[in-house]
Amino acid sequence: MDRLLASLKGGDRATTVSVFSRWAELVGDQVAAHCRPLKLDEGVLVVEVDDPAWATQLKILHSDVIDRLQAGGGMAVERLEITVARRR
Repeated sequence: MDRLLASLKGGDRATTVSVFSRWAELVGDQVAAHCRPLKLDEGVLVVEVDDPAWATQLKILHSDVIDRLQAGGGMAVERLEITVARRR
């Protein structure tokens, strides 16, 4: 598993699993209801939001989210990249 994650440049297994499995706990239920982590690549966490308004909100909360992720387990997330989900 570690080799697979490394080949995807996704970081180590513990960090990736921690970010994805504890997402709601770390960012809060309201943020988690509208934003989800997609990929962790060399300190950049790609987050998908369900609405452009949440992209703006997450940009405002950027520093707070990074601080929570780092404090919640020393996760090596340095920056967020935000994408808006396509409407179906």
